[in-house]
Amino acid sequence: MIVRRAARAVALVLPASAVLVALAAAGGCASDVNPLKAAMVGAGSGIKPVEAPDFVAQSRNRDATYMPVGESAPRRAVRARNSAGLNALQAELEGARNRNEAKGRAAEGAAKDAAKGLAPNPVQ
Repeated sequence: MIVRRAARAVALVLPASAVLVALAAAGGCASDVNPLKAAMVGAGSGIKPVEAPDFVAQSRNRDATYMPVGESAPRRAVRARNSAGLNALQAELEGARNRNEAKGRAAEGAAKDAAKGLAPNPVQ
C-alpha cells in the first residue's frame, strides 16, 4: 500500500519535473530571459551590455516603424520609363561596360608586363 502511494506520487511528480527541466533548457537558449546570465552580470563577471557608439545612435531613425514579421511589404507604383529615359539609361550602361572592359584590358596588360622575365617554379 505504501509502495503504491510512493509510486503514484513519483508518477505525478516526474512529468511535472520533466516539463520544468524542458522549460528551463528552452529559457537558457534565449539570451533575453536567461536567469544564469542575469545572475552572472549582476555579480560582475558576466558580459556587460555595450552602448552603441555615437555615430551609430545618430544614424538610426528614432521614429522608425518596423513591419511585423510575416507581413508582405506594400507594393509601390512603378512608372515605366519614356523612350528618352530608356535611351539615356542604355547609354549610361553601355558607357559603364566600356569603362570596365578597358580597365580589365589594362590590368591584363599590366600583369603580363609584370610577369616578363619571371620563370615558373619547378614542381618539387
